[in-house]
Amino acid sequence: MQIILLKDIVKIGQKFDIKNVSDGYAMNFLFPNNLAELATPKKIKNLETAKLQHEAEDKVHQELLLKNLKVLDDVRVKIQGKANEKGHLFKGIHIEEIAEELKKQDHIDLKPEYIELEHPIKEVGEFDITAKVGDASATFKLIVNSV
Repeated sequence: MQIILLKDIVKIGQKFDIKNVSDGYAMNFLFPNNLAELATPKKIKNLETAKLQHEAEDKVHQELLLKNLKVLDDVRVKIQGKANEKGHLFKGIHIEEIAEELKKQDHIDLKPEYIELEHPIKEVGEFDITAKVGDASATFKLIVNSV
């Protein structure tokens, strides 16, 4: 069965790809979870315009981020988490939480994929977090306090 992917799926393909998959996989998993749709000739025609529109939106979003990346250098984001007496957090702080707090505290809408973090932060302290958009990058401070 030929399908159009609506989202990126590991080991299958990227969003807007046209792929051949088994009927059972499409009917029982992809379609019910809104991950794909049946590839009809009309939908394949519409796919090209949707792909161009998506690429244009991404380009505009990246250009805005590049302009606002300079503002990010002075930002200090504060996050609180439960920690033991030695300063180790019970739950690690992930990229998604950092992006959410950045938006909440400083009104900077930065997608989690632009934040570089090797592993979740698991202790109290001050950390330098790098955000990279294209070839440009900026660093902001993340301050983790215990509750």
